[in-house]
Amino acid sequence: MIITRTPLRISFAGGGTDLPSFYRSEGGGAVASAAIDRYVHVLVNTKFDRSIRVAYSRTENVDNLDDLQHPLFREAMRLTGVTDTLEVHTIADIPGEGTGLGSSSTLTVGLLNALYAYKGVLKDPAELAQEACQIEIEILGGTLGKQDQYIAAFGGVEYFEFNSDDSVRAYPIPLTRAEREELSQHLSLFYTGITRQAETILKDQDSRTSRNRETLLTMRGLAGEARTALVRHDWARLGAILDEGWALKRSLATGISSSGIDGLYARAKAAGAWGGKITGAGGGGFLLVLHPPGQSHEIARALSPMERLPVRLVPEGSRILVVQR
Repeated sequence: MIITRTPLRISFAGGGTDLPSFYRSEGGGAVASAAIDRYVHVLVNTKFDRSIRVAYSRTENVDNLDDLQHPLFREAMRLTGVTDTLEVHTIADIPGEGTGLGSSSTLTVGLLNALYAYKGVLKDPAELAQEACQIEIEILGGTLGKQDQYIAAFGGVEYFEFNSDDSVRAYPIPLTRAEREELSQHLSLFYTGITRQAETILKDQDSRTSRNRETLLTMRGLAGEARTALVRHDWARLGAILDEGWALKRSLATGISSSGIDGLYARAKAAGAWGGKITGAGGGGFLLVLHPPGQSHEIARALSPMERLPVRLVPEGSRILVVQR
């Protein structure tokens, strides 16, 4: 039996520049992001017979891999060569779809890590992230970027460069444990209760890449500014960068924001937030807010009845917790 634990994520700046339609034509993209203490756990175990049983929000029992309906499970098993006599269970700390915390890519990275470990193979974070991108973008033809797979695999607080030749460079941002805890005290998540299909928004955004060029170039620059603010521990400046980035992001595609979301964000700002954004592609999911620590309760009151979810940044990416043979 193998159990892996893989973190979800938040991003501070640069989202959208990790789409191939941008970074391949504009000299690369860049994102500053961080892993958080909300996870997807994957358990892999040998099954008594040669069939496959996969449990997520539903359960599938099939005799042949090709009959497996969940595409991420099917293609991860095919890529790793683990194709029968298998039972796979997943447990997620956050609802699995439409929350903007990178859950699909986190699942893919955690699956690959578990399946390879089941075979007795250890993959480094860059390999796990690259193969997760291969499954989601190349094999399944998804319209999405690369940041989620890489932060899930690497963990910590990172600055990623997505190069025009499809290579990726990871630059860990040097924060001590105390500094990560300090930044965590400035962060809050609020669940809007709105779920959406990121693919729909991202397809619209992807089709507008050329007309959004200048905006995306500015957003790429903000990722570098966010890295500088993080290194300097200038949390107020980081909040201002989130605020500027959210204003830019709202213009990239239809459905990224709404009058309701705009109202929530305005209430958070009026209650003392420095800045924030809707996580992920936008349109719903979680509202991330960066604020002085003393304002967290006032912001929570302003956003009631939404409940505040504290954020804790974590240093580890996808990790093998249990190996039992």
